[in-house]
Amino acid sequence: MSLDGARIGVVIPTRNEAQALPAVLGAMPAFVDAVAIGDYRSSDGTPDVGRRLGAIVVPVEAPGYGRACLAAIAALPPVDIIVFVDGDAADDLSVMARLVQPIIDGEADMVLGSRVLGQREAGALTPQQVFGNWLACSLMRLVWGRHFTDLGPFRAISQAAFQRLAMADLNYGWTVEMQIKAAREGLRTREIPVDYRRRIGVSKISGTVIGTIRAGTKILWVIGREALRPTRRDPL
Repeated sequence: MSLDGARIGVVIPTRNEAQALPAVLGAMPAFVDAVAIGDYRSSDGTPDVGRRLGAIVVPVEAPGYGRACLAAIAALPPVDIIVFVDGDAADDLSVMARLVQPIIDGEADMVLGSRVLGQREAGALTPQQVFGNWLACSLMRLVWGRHFTDLGPFRAISQAAFQRLAMADLNYGWTVEMQIKAAREGLRTREIPVDYRRRIGVSKISGTVIGTIRAGTKILWVIGREALRPTRRDPL
């Protein structure tokens, strides 16, 4: 279908999201050309739901948010823009056009949906998520001079810019690695406000104490690792 001639591919990492996935795929804008799901061993029929609703489903044999994203990206047909969406129905997909349009217009290489700038349903973000976002964004501003407000999962990036980032993190550090590398590589980034609902089902990360600790530790570790690497600020 495409939007203004740009081919749009959507990536969804999943694990046991059969309850939420119909709402996610049902809200997918008509201009999306392909949806690829990277699914890690769901036991609730998530892959069958995805295939039935027209998505490409890629089995992922090891855990990790980033690993699932990379597997799904590899399964997409040729696209100009990649949009990342969680499979829990918390993201408001009705604003996807606003997310990709600055890229289509040549005004940005990556556009982030900020839950901090948008409206959040009560309980949609836990206190530890709010604090973790603030801390990570503060550190990125201090080290790289880029102002981000959120590490939100709903984001779009041009295919050319994504290839330039050489994403490598396979789990909790995926979103922060993308933003740090965008800053280091001099990508043109923008944030737009997005609304955020309470997810359907229980989060595998923020919904557990151990998941929250692991995610927070990994995010800080990625920031520290990338801070030791040289910065390039030449634009695309």
